[in-house]
Amino acid sequence: MKGDARAARPPALVSDPPMTVAEFTRLTAGEHSDPHRVLGAHGAMRGNARGVVVRALHPDASRAECLLEDGRALALDPIAPGIFEGFLDGATLPLRYRLRFHFAGGGIWERGDPYRFLPTVGDLDLHLFKEGTHWRLWEVLGAHVREVDGERGASFAVWAPTARRVSVTGDFDRWDGRLFPMRSLGNSGVFELFVPGVMPGALYKYEILAADGALRVKTDPFAFAMEPPPGTASRVVNINDYRWSDDAWLAARAQRDLAREPMAIYEVHLGSWMRVPEENHRPLTYREIAPKLAAHVRALGFTHVELLPIMEHPFTGSWGYQVTGYYAPTARYGSPDDFRAFVDTLHDAGIGVLLDWVPAHFPRDDFALRRFDGSALFEHDDPRRGEHPDWGTLIFNYGRNEVRNFLIANALYWLDEFHADGLRVDAVASMLYLDYSRRPGEWLRNQYGGRENLDAIQLLRTMNRVVRERAPGCITVAEESTAWPGVTKPESEGGLGFSFKWNMGWMHDTLTYFARDPMYRSWHQNDLTFAMIYEYSERFIMPLSHDEVVHLKHSLLEKMPPPGNVWQQLANLRVLMTYLYTRPGKKLLFMGTELAPSTEWNHDESLDWTLAAQPERASFGTFLQSLGALYRAHSPFWRDDYDPRGFQWLDAADAANSVMSYVRRDGNEHRVVVLNLTPVPREDYRIGAPQAGAYVELFSSDAQRFGGSDVQTRARVETDPLPLHGFEQSMNLVLPPLAALILRPA
Repeated sequence: MKGDARAARPPALVSDPPMTVAEFTRLTAGEHSDPHRVLGAHGAMRGNARGVVVRALHPDASRAECLLEDGRALALDPIAPGIFEGFLDGATLPLRYRLRFHFAGGGIWERGDPYRFLPTVGDLDLHLFKEGTHWRLWEVLGAHVREVDGERGASFAVWAPTARRVSVTGDFDRWDGRLFPMRSLGNSGVFELFVPGVMPGALYKYEILAADGALRVKTDPFAFAMEPPPGTASRVVNINDYRWSDDAWLAARAQRDLAREPMAIYEVHLGSWMRVPEENHRPLTYREIAPKLAAHVRALGFTHVELLPIMEHPFTGSWGYQVTGYYAPTARYGSPDDFRAFVDTLHDAGIGVLLDWVPAHFPRDDFALRRFDGSALFEHDDPRRGEHPDWGTLIFNYGRNEVRNFLIANALYWLDEFHADGLRVDAVASMLYLDYSRRPGEWLRNQYGGRENLDAIQLLRTMNRVVRERAPGCITVAEESTAWPGVTKPESEGGLGFSFKWNMGWMHDTLTYFARDPMYRSWHQNDLTFAMIYEYSERFIMPLSHDEVVHLKHSLLEKMPPPGNVWQQLANLRVLMTYLYTRPGKKLLFMGTELAPSTEWNHDESLDWTLAAQPERASFGTFLQSLGALYRAHSPFWRDDYDPRGFQWLDAADAANSVMSYVRRDGNEHRVVVLNLTPVPREDYRIGAPQAGAYVELFSSDAQRFGGSDVQTRARVETDPLPLHGFEQSMNLVLPPLAALILRPA
């Protein structure tokens, strides 16, 4: 009997690669970094019979079957806890099949087998990523809907080099991290898996077994979409479905030189621009806001909108500056394709779209980048370089190739996949200095003993170069608050290579001046004139941004003196706006400036659009609309912004009267601007005239339709042969109180 039993036992199965008990043990313990070595279809021998062995994993299944293309069902035998195996005599590879699992309660789950497919990430992709030069990295990592060997599904790839095991898990497997362990692709640190049947809309995360044995559940750093906060799961989407209609815009953009064009930027926080009172004050969606915003900014004469970060972020109060989903437009306002439609609509209206981008730091939320695979992967491990003292956030490790690649590819992603026209890079100063906001002993010097962050400098230079090469016509803007030299100079001249830099010093000095009582302005006129000393050291954008109307800094109107005198405050605001639009540099205004609110911006509420119906605010809106149209129509105000020949003081020294006058030029064309910065009208005020003849008044900020006092000025004035301010002739003007005049040769 015993001999007969031994004779009936089938010969041992030998597969390629050969299996050991240790392999099965590691797999069932959730510690196998190459599950494809065990699972799926493999060539095998049973005795003298050659065929294919199929192994499947499901810890909760009572039995399993392999369903072949010809309709046969092969029962798989349990060979280890949760692992099933079956031999197909005479079968050859590749083998197409599906799996069917049976459960004790009578349930059945039929699905494709992720472990029968070759890797969806190639060796060249991995080499470029490890080198830090894969500029289309988002096409490799993340979740991608695709068809592989006749089956539709989603491929997943994630970088987690120190992980012992990574599984993809989601609503397609009841969030069970035991079911879909991913394979490690050599020394690249990338884990990959194609899961048949996963379609757009599916939610997923990565379950990561760290080197220390701790289990972490993370969102995908390359997720193209996420569920709306407070949810944190990544969402599978197809990024190739949207059909753009802005080909003409992109073609024209590639030929443009914005340094020599009008550029007036309307800065927007999408969640608080406009809300729907009838629906619990919800924000507008991307598709709802697009046509309204496009019409509004066109009417005001703006050329671009700039969005506070729309990358996914968990805390609304961060305004988007603490990003957890660098590749995902926030789901608060719709899907990625909804955001594409937003950009498409603005381009159709002739409006460019700039995005705030945050490579300086990221938040500590444990579901995101922090200690992603259990190690300091994206952040610098040393807190003296890896922790931001001001914001309680973490700083990227710019010296790591893969991290630099993550960021530079991210910049290109928004320009390529969403047709954005440029990026404003936030907090550049905090990236450049190793001792930024740190006390002695709290920072580490670079290898040469200096305070410069050489890795961050290289990141910014490379990013700017790659954007120029791969996104023609797109711009990069640095929010850099120090005197770092050469921010907008090319790399060949030792610069960082940005297209433009925010002039933070001008913003501070100008608002300090305008906040003073006019009685005392005569002692502080240098607050306005000082910026011209360094004007041509960079290509500047002149911002009056969101940062100036929050945190008890008051609205722009409330900054203007004297408190409570709305007429004078509005007059001050009009002359400030005229100064902004007529001096060198591109322009930026935060949303709501056109309403002249008396309260600070609140990110949780809509702008107060009822202000537009108040007569004095309506007049101010008319003023800003007229000023925007004048700016765009007259090339001396923008053609030579960055050429010293484009600006000339007429008189910057009349501090006693708090009057300034200057000329803006475009070749032989010129315009004259005169600012009276006190509430005292000035009769017979003489200034030098660049040429003899007549001048006509183009614009007065004191006009009645703008809410001004409508002091009667001289609409046309003839020059006199009286030398003044370095010219052979001069002209006699009437200056209204707290007002700006703009004149042109008749």
